[in-house]
Amino acid sequence: MLGNLYDRALDGERCWLRSDDGDVRTLPVRSWLGGRHADQAFDEAIVDLCEGPTIDLGCGPGRLVVDLIKRGIPALGVDQSATAVELARRNGAPALRRDVFGELPGTGRWQTALLADGNVGLGGDPRRVLRRAAELLRPDGRCVVEFDALATGVCARMVRLESSETIGPWFRWASVGIDCAAALADEVGLALASIHPVGRRVVAILVSP
Repeated sequence: MLGNLYDRALDGERCWLRSDDGDVRTLPVRSWLGGRHADQAFDEAIVDLCEGPTIDLGCGPGRLVVDLIKRGIPALGVDQSATAVELARRNGAPALRRDVFGELPGTGRWQTALLADGNVGLGGDPRRVLRRAAELLRPDGRCVVEFDALATGVCARMVRLESSETIGPWFRWASVGIDCAAALADEVGLALASIHPVGRRVVAILVSP
């Protein structure tokens, strides 16, 4: 969905995200790549919340998968970007180039499904994303989900990637506020177990009720 411009951003081209309401934000690519530019406090905190075999949905360059593997936790990243998957594998993260809504290994057997960096808003439909994450879990599993600490409710909009050279196609994305975590969890057959503020960011644990 993000297409070639996202791959180019991962390769170093400066890109930004424009919303149909006029909002423009620089893509935080350097933090996604990990290393010294990463939000290390957040990365450490969210990895701490993962238990047992973990699947990272929309893993990007795989920095969180790498951290999990270093801790001895079996982990797999999934992303549609060929460049992201190549970078993840180069960094030592097992990763598959797949649609997160398509066929994935271990369905129904993962202990943790991880949704970081706004991926709960994939496709503008957090209910579909959370329902998919729940399908991947074993009965005592957990979803570790980053929500937006500032947004209120679900704000779905059309966005596109841009650079000084290229304008990408519009696609749907959503900002998903932590205020609606409990209601969304309930709608997909999960329950809000806990909320964990990390600096200016926030993570919720969703489990089977």
